[in-house]
Amino acid sequence: MIKRYEALLWFAMLFVSAHSSGFVYAGDSAEGIPEQLGAKANDLQYSDHIKVCQVGYLVDETKIAILTTEPQGKVVVRSYPNDEIVASLPVGSVSFDSDTGDSVRLIDLTEVSKPGQYYLEVPSVGRSFDFRVGNDIFTRPFQVSMLFYTGQRCGTAVRLAGDFSKYHHAQCHVSDAHFDASTGRSGKRSLTGGWHDAGDFGRYSINSGISMGTLLWAYELNAEKLRDVELMIPEKTGHLPQMLTEIRWNLDWMLKMQDQSGGVWHKATTAKFPGSILPESDNATMLIVGSGHDPFLTTQATGNLVAVAAIAARVYRPFDPDYADQCLSAAKRGWKWLESTPDSHFKTNPKGIETGAYEDNEANDERLWAASELFRTTGDARYHEYFLKSFRRIRPMFNSGFPHEWKNVHALALYGYAIEKRPEVDPKVQQEIRLEALNAADEIVNRVLLNGYRVPLSTENYIWGSNALVANYGMMLRLAHRISPKPQYLDAAQDSLHYLLGRNTFNTSFVTQIGKRWPMNPHHRPSEADDVVEPWPGMLIGGPNAQNANEKRPPARQWDDVQQSFTTNEVAINWNAPLVFLLSEALPNRGPNP
Repeated sequence: MIKRYEALLWFAMLFVSAHSSGFVYAGDSAEGIPEQLGAKANDLQYSDHIKVCQVGYLVDETKIAILTTEPQGKVVVRSYPNDEIVASLPVGSVSFDSDTGDSVRLIDLTEVSKPGQYYLEVPSVGRSFDFRVGNDIFTRPFQVSMLFYTGQRCGTAVRLAGDFSKYHHAQCHVSDAHFDASTGRSGKRSLTGGWHDAGDFGRYSINSGISMGTLLWAYELNAEKLRDVELMIPEKTGHLPQMLTEIRWNLDWMLKMQDQSGGVWHKATTAKFPGSILPESDNATMLIVGSGHDPFLTTQATGNLVAVAAIAARVYRPFDPDYADQCLSAAKRGWKWLESTPDSHFKTNPKGIETGAYEDNEANDERLWAASELFRTTGDARYHEYFLKSFRRIRPMFNSGFPHEWKNVHALALYGYAIEKRPEVDPKVQQEIRLEALNAADEIVNRVLLNGYRVPLSTENYIWGSNALVANYGMMLRLAHRISPKPQYLDAAQDSLHYLLGRNTFNTSFVTQIGKRWPMNPHHRPSEADDVVEPWPGMLIGGPNAQNANEKRPPARQWDDVQQSFTTNEVAINWNAPLVFLLSEALPNRGPNP
């Protein structure tokens, strides 16, 4: 069911309510209503010319807002709700941002460091959305972004908790999956569980790999922060951290996708994408899909499982040693398959299958990531030797112009080795990798500082899933900071978060239910088919995409909030993962228990 009429009605109600209370959500047309400095908050008009991170800023970070019109004096920072002036700030000189077509001026808010809630007031322009300053401001966004994965659960009834209990669907996809002809087999197999990959209900080994690796790293690197952070999940988890409980839902499914030989099947989907229906209404036959040629399992799917299971063996061991052993055993069996089997690629969908292909004709990166993580987990020389023999195949090692993605996990193998503390690490090799990682980070920082919106994207980066590129660039900067701590790495990584959470040309948070304004029409079947107007929470949408788009608009403005636009408005588990990584890095050293 398409809810366009409902969405329009919701916005109309919001507009009427806004006028009745004195609040107006305004865009470029806001300039016609002058406001006097010193007016009360309820008399001021919201202006899309004033762009802030709608979640807020950490106490000690560099805080930047953006103005896209000519100010008539200094900007005033007021506390909310008492409207007291806490700072009067100058506005930077104007510069033209070619990717958006905006003339931008930076407002440096760094001196506003007292925890609290604030807004900006610009003479003759209006006011910004409210934002917070504090060290715990990213805790709820972290929880809600992880809640996205709970909403994507397959094989069970889902009802979100807390403020989001109106979002639910019944049990789905519990029948055994049938082996498609592309597997060279017949019969059925139980494959319940896992996460729906994106706006559809397919489950894909390849995309699960980078998603799970990123999430497991987020926990591993921030365990002290995340161990006690509560999520809105249905289970009682005992001593297992709730983040690891949610991750295990998909990890268990990935383990089921491993064949007895050690190799891994490519995907489990129906033959075609379903319409705009809830998961429980998708009654088409679930298929296990292979490559269509001997050995039918694929190198990329197997390498992804090996890497993820090896990380999981480290992460789950303090809580469940038996499960850690199960993961490590799966990783080792997968590695033996990789060693004994020539590369087997998924080059295209087999006949009759129309779901996401995730095709990939290069597997050296998956093999390297698998070896890197197995070495980090076991210290075994054979994995180390493979890594040392293979890590220089791609130069430069890190691409500052395009971050890691599902199709290229080479950088993840290198970052893992760069931050590893095992005594068996080759110090010269580690230093070589670290220097290249820092060079890439320096180049990203320079691009951020030259960009009007302080975003790491180049003009060429406005492609399908550009928001995921922003988050993955931020992840690269955070990992570089772990190698060599530098304030500029942290600032630029935070700039990625600020862009995604509202400090962008649309003055919109790209994450549903986070911030003050977010996309209402993501390409996400449960959001389309349920009877709730607002979309399911915590979903990072794909964002501006200038590929084959309207050439009359600059690349960073190539986004419309339209459900059918899967190239700009779809969601995906691998896009949310680096967002979760950035949010986990920004949490206070001891996460609270809200």
